[in-house]
Order: sequence, then structure tokens, then C-alpha cells
Amino acid sequence: MPVKQLSALALNNKIQQKEKLFLLDVREQSEFQYTHIANSVLIPLNQIPNRLGELSPEDEIIVICHHGMRSQQAANFLAQSGYKNVANLIGGIDAWSCNCDSSLLRY
Repeated sequence: MPVKQLSALALNNKIQQKEKLFLLDVREQSEFQYTHIANSVLIPLNQIPNRLGELSPEDEIIVICHHGMRSQQAANFLAQSGYKNVANLIGGIDAWSCNCDSSLLRY
């Protein structure tokens, strides 16, 4: 089953509605320090397999990266690992910055 794709505007709406979400940022530490979405949790893509225990299969997990490629890989891996409610942020943090929060730095 393909992973759900979520636009920045749809994610913003979920956040505004105060839905219970786990925002998983899979970029590198330096990228995360430069800019990130509030309340997101950093687990770099290459650490996901060893850190699955930090993620709850019951949570709605939104996976975030720079443009949506690494997050798609992570989302696919999570889905294959039994996580049922996973979505990839289309366009990544760049789309979020352009469409939802222009105060975030772009790179």
C-alpha cells in the first residue's frame, strides 16, 4: 500500500486543528539546526532502522526532509516495518517555508 502524501497546507491545517501528530524530521543534524518545523523530532534517515523503538506504531507520523525525497524513503521503510499511519510531506520543509511559514530559513 502506497504511503500517503501530505501537502504543506494540509499539514498546516492538521496542526491548526491540534491533531495529535508526530513530526519526524529525517534530515541531518546541521540541516535541522539551521531550520525546522516547531515540535518536530530529528532522527536522521540513516538512523531510522536503529531507532524504531522511539516511534509509536499508533501515532500519525508525518515524515519531513528538505524536498520530500529522503522523507519518502523513510516513510516507505516505516510502512514496510508495520507503521500504519505514515505520511510524507510533499516538497519537504522547503514547501512548508514557501506555503506556511515564511519565517523559516530556506536553503
